[in-house]
Amino acid sequence: MQTLTQEQKDFLMASIRDIPDFPKPGILFKDITTLLNNPKAFNLLMEHLAARYCDMDLDYIAGIESRGFIFGAALAAKLGIGFVPIRKKGKLPAATIAEKYALEYGVDEVEIHIDAFRGNKGARVLLIDDLIATGGTAEATVRLIKDAGGECVEAVFLLELAFLEGADKLRHAVPIYSILKVH
Repeated sequence: MQTLTQEQKDFLMASIRDIPDFPKPGILFKDITTLLNNPKAFNLLMEHLAARYCDMDLDYIAGIESRGFIFGAALAAKLGIGFVPIRKKGKLPAATIAEKYALEYGVDEVEIHIDAFRGNKGARVLLIDDLIATGGTAEATVRLIKDAGGECVEAVFLLELAFLEGADKLRHAVPIYSILKVH
């Protein structure tokens, strides 16, 4: 499977802006809006993902709210397949199934439409999001895809915050591809 050169990775990383102390003191936020509004960087990323996944016989791309929607919808269009949104509880209009996951203080939920894969049991699904941190949302999403009748064949993230070990926890359930890693 195709991977990026170090030069390409450096270019993508340089296109992501660091925002210190956001959303709270001590956090260095990785702002991808500067990658999104850089046509050369965004196109490099989308062309790379399309080349990597064009031969995987995928049926759907599932994107996690909200930045996963941007990458997922663009990639699904490039590959000529369907896009499935994974949203926070109460945001999808038709019948859904939900999966809870733990937060630092409490619990949250993500949902998928029960007919997201149009009755295609065993649909081959690529999960995509901008970032994996602790992995709770991604783990819940992999379970949701299975509960809805799909098979999550891989999860791809633009950024992996490796020091939080979320990708390591998720690897028990699905292969992971992190384009860029922050240590």
